[in-house]
Amino acid sequence: MAIWLVRAGRHGEREEAALEKGMAVIGWEELPDLTPIKTREALAELLKETYPDEGPNRLANWNGQLWAFRDRIQKDDLVVLPLKRRSAIAIGRVTGGYSYQAEGTDGFHTRPVKWLKTDIPRSAFDQDLLYSLGAFMTVCQIRRNNAELRIKAVLEGKKSVAAIQHVSEADQTEAEEGTAPTDIPQYAEDRIREFIEQKFKGHGLARLVDAVLRATGYTTAVSPPGPDGGVDIVAGRGPMGFDPPRLCVQVKSSGPVNVEIIQRLHGSMKGVGADQGLLVSWGGFNAKVPTEQRSQFFSIRLWDSGDLIQALLENYESLSPDIQAGLPLKRIWVLVE
Repeated sequence: MAIWLVRAGRHGEREEAALEKGMAVIGWEELPDLTPIKTREALAELLKETYPDEGPNRLANWNGQLWAFRDRIQKDDLVVLPLKRRSAIAIGRVTGGYSYQAEGTDGFHTRPVKWLKTDIPRSAFDQDLLYSLGAFMTVCQIRRNNAELRIKAVLEGKKSVAAIQHVSEADQTEAEEGTAPTDIPQYAEDRIREFIEQKFKGHGLARLVDAVLRATGYTTAVSPPGPDGGVDIVAGRGPMGFDPPRLCVQVKSSGPVNVEIIQRLHGSMKGVGADQGLLVSWGGFNAKVPTEQRSQFFSIRLWDSGDLIQALLENYESLSPDIQAGLPLKRIWVLVE
């Protein structure tokens, strides 16, 4: 059983369709149905005809990815989909062969998948696995450092087993993570996530959320460690915190949390006279929570670890000196090609 990274668009534009319709779906919409293609050489010719302005190296890379999706992925292999719209990872089992689905003028290359879990937090994976899952490719096989056994352990809710540092270079192909460039922004975010987990455990996470809210102009009050009655932070605008919007904030350092937590937050909001609520769950949310949140768009916001990190980075220069000292970050500039 192999494990494959299969993305659903650079910005996650095909994620919802993939999860709702039970499939892995990739781009290259200009390409026709690949079912008649029997060899990699024939696929190479089709790519050259379809994309005449692309260079040979890029076409060879695309050939490797498409052939892996079309032919090398087998029934019962596992597919890993890092989600772009929330800090979670979905894992599913391939249930059939390649198929082409036409929608209007566009066509989609798909494989049927039974999604086993769609809400595994990124924090459940060791950093080296996240590095492999950050390969900046649409399709590639993941197997470095005993990845298959370790990802299966995460899928079963067990602690990740130790890495085994062994994969020969000769055993790598152009459609595997050994030759794939890395998604540097995602890699940086994962390193920050790992550091926060170590330095801001338990009540420390509420302190970090409080610092971000203060940096955005809120006046806040943080509940002391221990039972908090469902209210970790209350926050309001103005010098005294009396002005709206008035927030009731609940911070969960474990997860993923379920719909019941949102319902409890509603009760806590009424109890403190808050206009709106913010639920921060470092471990993310189960699959039903986003649907519930959409129905309460104007009253509750959800932050997972990615949302908190994004808010932290946007306001880093306004954070208090003690928080900056505890979380030392440096802005860098890289060339976008």
